[in-house]
Order: sequence, then C-alpha cells, then structure tokens
Amino acid sequence: MSLSLPQMCAATVLVACVLAMSGCKFVKTADQQAEAAAGAFDPDKLVADIWDAKVVPYLKGRAGSFQDVSALVSGNLDAAAQKYGHKEKQGNAPWTFAASVKGKIVAAETKSRAGSVDVDVDGDGKADVRVAIGPAIRGTAIRDALDFVNFNEFKNQIEWAQYGKAFNTRINTLSLEKLPRDGLVGREVEALGAYPLPAAGQLPQFVPVTITVGG
Repeated sequence: MSLSLPQMCAATVLVACVLAMSGCKFVKTADQQAEAAAGAFDPDKLVADIWDAKVVPYLKGRAGSFQDVSALVSGNLDAAAQKYGHKEKQGNAPWTFAASVKGKIVAAETKSRAGSVDVDVDGDGKADVRVAIGPAIRGTAIRDALDFVNFNEFKNQIEWAQYGKAFNTRINTLSLEKLPRDGLVGREVEALGAYPLPAAGQLPQFVPVTITVGG
C-alpha cells in the first residue's frame, strides 16, 4: 500500500518523536523528590525520636544491678529472662538483659576502635563485665533489650540491622566520645545499659546508654 505525501510526512514526524523520546529521561519534580525523601527509611531519626521518651526510661525501669541480674541468670535463667530480659521471637537471638553496672575499672582497651573497659563490681579485683566505650560497638544489645520494637515493623533484615546500628551510633555521640581514654584503670564507673547472654566462660559484653567515669 502506497502512502500519500501528507501521510509520509506524518509518519516521519511520528518516528522522529519516538526516537527523541527514547533518548530522554523523565526527571521527578521537586515535590515528587521531597515526597520520596520524606518516606525514606531513616534509622537515626527513628532512634532519636524514641531515645529520651522511651529507650532510657525503659532501661531504667527494667534494669537490676549487674550483680543481681547475673546471679539470677546463673541460678534461674527463666526467672531472669522474665524479670530483666527480652529477645525476639523470630530467629535465634540470645536473651538480652537490662542492667546497671557500678564498680572499678581493672583493665582498659583503648587502642582498638571497639574500645572497652573491664569492670570489677564485687570488689575482688577481678573483672566481672566488659563495658563498651567505642567508638565502634559490637552487636545490637540495646535494640535487642527493648520489648517495644520488633523485626516485623521493618521491611527486611537490612533495615533491622541498620536500626540496631543506629542505637550504637547515638550512644557513641551522646556519651562514649566524651569519655577519657587515658588513665582509666583504677577509676570508678557507673553505667546503665544491656548485655546479651554470654557464652560459658566469657565476660558479659555490656553496652551502656549512659555512662560516667569518676576519679
């Protein structure tokens, strides 16, 4: 079938438009970009929004002294879990216990980014618990100690992990980066936080939400 001259011109214009559009990219408007940004996952903001109102008050109300918590863990894990502990129903996460630590620093590791101090809480001169002093913090003890957050509130494991890391970032910003790094051994320390159930023979790895180091 032959085309008339006007039809051929129209077809040529149509092909040219299609080819031109194939090389174009659609750019979101400012409103669309703002809407997307507003809905983006922001774990640091999520943690900041609940820190003072929920996280610290919850741990204060839930925590026992480290001596009391650890003694009950050793004697009756179920009772300790009910009184001081929490763990996610999904997966194989260990029990995590809210506690307060008060004692003397008997050893300090400040060369590693995952800095820590070993604390004697019963006065026998031996370390009973290892307290993280950052700037890097291993694990997600604070997230895992809270009974008002859970994995099902997040899209996937990546968001859940980022949320746990956001707690550690806030702890370091608010408390840990202000701590002294020299002359720690022999000084008194007080801290509120949480620790996961340790493996047999291992020091509990305690993460503080508040911490003070005395003279």
